[in-house]
Amino acid sequence: MDLELQEVAQLLNVSDAQILKLTADGKLPSYNINGSYRFNRQEIEAWVIGHKQLPEGHTQEDDHENHQRNGLLRYNLFRALNNGEVLADIEASNKEAVIRTTMKKIAPSLRLDAEVLTEIFMDRENVVPTAVGNGFAIPHARDFLIEGHRDMVTVVYLAEPIAYGALDGLDVHTLFFLMASDDRKHLALLSKIAHLMSTPSMVQTLKRRPQKQELLDIVKAWETTLL
Repeated sequence: MDLELQEVAQLLNVSDAQILKLTADGKLPSYNINGSYRFNRQEIEAWVIGHKQLPEGHTQEDDHENHQRNGLLRYNLFRALNNGEVLADIEASNKEAVIRTTMKKIAPSLRLDAEVLTEIFMDRENVVPTAVGNGFAIPHARDFLIEGHRDMVTVVYLAEPIAYGALDGLDVHTLFFLMASDDRKHLALLSKIAHLMSTPSMVQTLKRRPQKQELLDIVKAWETTLL
């Protein structure tokens, strides 16, 4: 899906000027159509994952609104995990199997069809694998948002690691399935999860496979340390 500069600024919650600067400096993937910048949604997602955090800087909102927004984003992963599940020792021989099994477990709470969800998530995997390295993946869907204001992240610990198309060649052992209620929350959570998965202490913690309550406590404490 092609995006205009203003749309990318809204998604990343920064000013048009900051997006223009990132683009002009060659730091943000883009292309030019008749003198105007255009952006590919999947490339923006990949950029967010690669940089592990959203760009900083003032938006066009006033300071009070900025403080409110930052407060909401600080614990966005904790809240999304609280809305989701932690599934341990999931048996799967490939990515479609783990996606199908996970969708069967979470679809009832969303009042959605598990087969439809599986197809949606596999469509995304067929474009670009969602493995991010170090044995982790962040399966998420293209152009799919859950209704309402509730974001959800479900963590899956596999019984045995599986090949997932990771650039570092490592098999995946832990997956964070992401479902967000709007595009900005989707990118913010994607960034937060990628950041978590690149933090050495959190990588070691996740290898212990903490169950839901322990994981919630750990993630909340970790998010407290973030600016």
